[in-house]
Amino acid sequence: MKVIKSYNHLTIEDRRQIYRLSGQRISVTEIAARLGRHRSTVFREIQRNRHDAEEEDCQGYFPVTAQDFAGQRRRAARRKLLRHPDLRDYVISKLKEYWSPDQISGYMRQHNVGFYTCPESIYRYVYSPEGKEKNLYRYLFRSIPKRRQRFGRKSRNGHIPEENSIHLRPESINNRADFGHWECDLMIFLREHGQANVTSMIERKSRYMMLAKNENKMSGIVVSGIAGNISKLPGVCCSITFDRGSEFMAYPLLRKTFGVQSYFCDPRAPWQKGSVENNNGRIRRFLPANTNIATVPEAYLYEICLRMNKTPRKCLQYRTPQEVFTQYLHCSEDRLSCNHNLSRFR
Repeated sequence: MKVIKSYNHLTIEDRRQIYRLSGQRISVTEIAARLGRHRSTVFREIQRNRHDAEEEDCQGYFPVTAQDFAGQRRRAARRKLLRHPDLRDYVISKLKEYWSPDQISGYMRQHNVGFYTCPESIYRYVYSPEGKEKNLYRYLFRSIPKRRQRFGRKSRNGHIPEENSIHLRPESINNRADFGHWECDLMIFLREHGQANVTSMIERKSRYMMLAKNENKMSGIVVSGIAGNISKLPGVCCSITFDRGSEFMAYPLLRKTFGVQSYFCDPRAPWQKGSVENNNGRIRRFLPANTNIATVPEAYLYEICLRMNKTPRKCLQYRTPQEVFTQYLHCSEDRLSCNHNLSRFR
């Protein structure tokens, strides 16, 4: 006996087997067991998709005909809200009251309002051309304009507002003209050692780097570690560029606490934050992927930062990141002091 599998539609091969076995006078219960389905599924299939013609010889269950009937029924269900204006208007009115499709469907079923449609049909209408024209997706909980494939893999990426796209990052940041703009990434280690990881940060102009250890990948934990690094250098972080990993979705905390603007790379484009990606390769000499990072003391991470920040870099004309960072840090402090003094005489 086959194990009953998770629900999916009967295929043409399933229907051929139902036709063949029923022709051998095998019971519905036995047919369902051989298909790995519930007996009600097979019984309903035979009843709903049976061909009833006037000629007695043409009556019965036939696999190709049953497949056609099922396809017609699914296509009709998709057009149900288009064919019934009263049902469509009712669904739209409830959507605008911020009811979910499941709540709308459940209410119609329980209160016998005179018509009914399932949640899936409502979702299909919302994302149909007519639904998109009316922007009905805006009334859904997540307000996502494009629906992912049903039963498909969920995206790891959260919804990033357009104003946080890397394409809107000022040119002065792109060409490294300004100081105080950072890139950030998460360094992952073998799962067998747990969920601990390391946040890697690098300042784009000076290549000065900082590390922070996190106990897991929860966004609140990761962004709190970033905030801890920023608090050590007040006024030195103006923006941070991330990839679209879910671990950075608590980024609004940085703007609220420190006024830091966040930018995000395009999906699957880590090269757009090449400084931190390159720097991670250097860090792997000291923290290879098989490191049990949970057992690594914070002092060791500080030693790595100290060593790399005191190593000359060709892109800095063989000065060290520490030297360049300190130079621009003093310039920023002098500029702030000058502005403060001038404001006293205005």
